[in-house]
Amino acid sequence: MAADFSLPILVVDDHRTMLAIIARQLHDIGFRDVDTVGDPVTALTMLGRRRYGAILSDWNMAPMDGLAFLRALRQDPKLADIPFILITAENRTEAVVEARRLKVDGFILKPFDAALLKARLASVLGPF
Repeated sequence: MAADFSLPILVVDDHRTMLAIIARQLHDIGFRDVDTVGDPVTALTMLGRRRYGAILSDWNMAPMDGLAFLRALRQDPKLADIPFILITAENRTEAVVEARRLKVDGFILKPFDAALLKARLASVLGPF
């Protein structure tokens, strides 16, 4: 199945610069419906109002980090199946194991480029 570029994508990061970079890369790949938000708490509110085709989330944020955000999603039956990709510089084995236990769909290690972003999305959403 091929990726659907009409799917809305939600990007969650507490750094505005990263939000802008990722949104630009998604637009360059072909996604036109991209929402950005600066924290997972607000993202959970947005997820209550709109269905997203995928979520790209930074790992290290406050007051809720990306792992806690993933845990909250996986515990909600209405949100549990949304593809979730963590963007991080995190490489501690126990943290990665916990993310996999929570059924993260993929990781993108910082720094990254549009080609890597596209490859990770293709692995989750289908080929472009």
